[in-house]
Amino acid sequence: MANVEIYTANYCPYCKKAKDLLQRKNVSFKEIDITDDAAGRAEAMQRSGGRKTVPQIFINGESVGGFDDINALDREGKLDKLLAG
Repeated sequence: MANVEIYTANYCPYCKKAKDLLQRKNVSFKEIDITDDAAGRAEAMQRSGGRKTVPQIFINGESVGGFDDINALDREGKLDKLLAG
């Protein structure tokens, strides 16, 4: 199974949607809550190539974007392949 990390904020509805999608797929993930964490936010932004929004999702260390991105990958049948490892 793939290593999945997701940077989230507690006020973000798209973070909840992303976590729900991953949970429906029975994927374990590491959640990094950056709600009040400036250093964590800077890390997420640096790792994602400058993206400032949450969620920021990484699969095996590679940025795959946010909820809209993984949802699109899922609709295209590509997310399962990424999650397989």
